[in-house]
Amino acid sequence: MGLLSDRQWEFFQKKQEHVSRETSRLATFRVGPRHKAAPALAAFLGQALSHESTLAEILRRPEASYRDLMQADPQLAEGAPAISDLQLHKQIIDQVEISIKYQGYIERQKTEIERHEHYESLRLPPDLDYSLVKGLSVEVWQKLNMHQPETLGQASRISGLTPAAISLLLVHLKKGIGKTQVLL
Repeated sequence: MGLLSDRQWEFFQKKQEHVSRETSRLATFRVGPRHKAAPALAAFLGQALSHESTLAEILRRPEASYRDLMQADPQLAEGAPAISDLQLHKQIIDQVEISIKYQGYIERQKTEIERHEHYESLRLPPDLDYSLVKGLSVEVWQKLNMHQPETLGQASRISGLTPAAISLLLVHLKKGIGKTQVLL
């Protein structure tokens, strides 16, 4: 498409490769209370390690930063990216730290997106009588009966339908398995 120059694309690919490699290294490098670096980590963290952990697990702690972790003991930095380009090195370090610290949030968001996509395309029975959905206001079921949306996603985009109304509709569909041909 020509949005990036070849040099910019190579820089990006190189960065992604280093981030992936370093993230994997931190996820597999294990340290415990008896590890040679344990005293340095205890000083760095403000408490001794009570059990074996990966460097990624240690980095997830709020008081931990990648730079401090690598400086705590030279052995921890063995295998870390040695990059002469300071701009690239800083970007790699920042990306590694962000991806590890926020991994749980990112995974939850991915799960939420997948669930949303599933419900977005969930087909509604064409003969569904919305007046039978418990909890829907008269105005909402009249709009649904008037527009006759084919999917839950279409229903959610009808003006005046709240997330609560969509939830009530979803509950009705889940309870109605067998009565309707909707499978969740």
